[in-house]
Amino acid sequence: MVGVCLAGGGALENANPLIYRRQGERPVTAREEDDELPDAIDDREIFDLIRSINDPEHPLTLEELNVVEQVRVKVNDAESTVSVEFTPTIPHCSMATLIGLSVKVKLIRSLPERFKVDVHITPGTHASEHAVNKQLADKERVAAALENNHLLEVVNQCLSGRP
Repeated sequence: MVGVCLAGGGALENANPLIYRRQGERPVTAREEDDELPDAIDDREIFDLIRSINDPEHPLTLEELNVVEQVRVKVNDAESTVSVEFTPTIPHCSMATLIGLSVKVKLIRSLPERFKVDVHITPGTHASEHAVNKQLADKERVAAALENNHLLEVVNQCLSGRP
């Protein structure tokens, strides 16, 4: 697996990351267009929300880097839970917490408040997986991180579309 994270000196650890093909857009069904019918949130809808998040270091999306995949998104609309596993491109990626925070913020901003959002690293894919998952699961740490103006600006850049 290839990486896209910055090394300590600011040089890219992998200047030429492997780029994956984007999934096609999901066709909208007549049922989804009918405002009279309940429309449950599903795995693909969540994937569609996060697939276009920008990588913090490359002008590529998390989908294009295979950091997020639809098969790693689980939604239970009836229980109001969303779980997203993401896979850093290399085991020592220093941007893993920022990527996870960006995914979590996108979902918190996009979903109804009733949803509990769990964002975590795919098991066995990162050297500091336990520590990163602990940070992402801690509501107070996430809230404190988002009070940091610089960090919030970086997250917002990840969430903004490409120019």
